[in-house]
Amino acid sequence: HGLPKPLIEKQAESLGIQPVFRSASWQEYESQFILALEEFKKNGIEVGVFGDIDIEEHLAWVRRVCEIVGIQPVHPLWKRDRRELLDKFIGSGFAARIVVVNENKLDKRFLGKSIDARAIPEMEQAGIDPCGELGEYHTVVTDGPIFSSKVEVKQAGQEYHDGYWFLRMDI
Repeated sequence: HGLPKPLIEKQAESLGIQPVFRSASWQEYESQFILALEEFKKNGIEVGVFGDIDIEEHLAWVRRVCEIVGIQPVHPLWKRDRRELLDKFIGSGFAARIVVVNENKLDKRFLGKSIDARAIPEMEQAGIDPCGELGEYHTVVTDGPIFSSKVEVKQAGQEYHDGYWFLRMDI
């Protein structure tokens, strides 16, 4: 998602968790993911929670890599209604902002928009999945009921790489 490390550290601090960082190219992604899972397993973590909604290929991939390490994958959102999930996310008080836009699926003007009740109809009118499950966009979550405090962020410009617009963020 192109987020700066200090922003992720602030998120983790507010959530009361220890972040684990890995750097990987697409070619190394799976091996680095497995190494991270192995690190979790060594620290006593037996279960991984994933936010996939209904992309079968990703579910199969997660199950396969978790099985290699002996971690049980859990998918609490699997096959749930996408609009209901968004309504519950927003209604629960979470705050998320779009930080990456796939230019082939969503207009750049959505970069920086909050995921809120106004954004959902706009995305539906644009013909995309408002959950972003099909790679239309990625977000950063900065507040919600599981955060001890809001993570304050500032927009610091935009960048374009390989068909994606990124919103640079600072804390």
